[in-house]
Amino acid sequence: MTQDELKQKAAHAALKYIKDVPVIGVGTGSTVKHFINYLADMKADFDGAVSSSEGTTALLKQAGIPVLDLNNVGTIEVYVDGADEINPNKQLIKGGGAALTREKIIAAASKTFVCIADGTKRVDVLGKFPLPIEVIPMARSYVAREMVKLGGQPVWRENCVTDNGNQIIDVHNLTILEPIKMEQAINNITGVVAVGIFAMRPADICMVSVGEEIITF
Repeated sequence: MTQDELKQKAAHAALKYIKDVPVIGVGTGSTVKHFINYLADMKADFDGAVSSSEGTTALLKQAGIPVLDLNNVGTIEVYVDGADEINPNKQLIKGGGAALTREKIIAAASKTFVCIADGTKRVDVLGKFPLPIEVIPMARSYVAREMVKLGGQPVWRENCVTDNGNQIIDVHNLTILEPIKMEQAINNITGVVAVGIFAMRPADICMVSVGEEIITF
């Protein structure tokens, strides 16, 4: 199977978690695009979706799926999203698509967070994938200096403006042995909007496609 076929397989496997769910939280990324394609065939079965990015909103609208405002929905039963890395504790690195802040908001507002991915995203320790941090533009250099103190090598993701009008720093060479502590430490840096460690609110269910098999944990 190609990597794209594995993503498609993981996306299809998540459909069982959205039966009888009126409003679905929908993430961002290549695996989620397959999930949206499946949702298009089921749109009569639910009221609509809360989107984690402008890109996802466009895809949902193209599929004829109503996009709902989280402020008008309240708690979401199920949120489905991908990840850039997944450790055995269902803690994630996310933000490769620069949507991490809205993804974190929807994850926090959801009862069940289902993470879908191909097998290449499984790791023992988070950090090989450069850690994205969304920052207020004027704080970019300051936050970068603070990340150097934490042992990382920050790189500004040039020509990237988030849906919130902010910038992204990608931090290389981090070995994140204690994800919750690292997430809290970065959250406390002034100017940080959100960090792409999803450890304080990890996934509840991870569905990873490996060959013909879906590994769920």
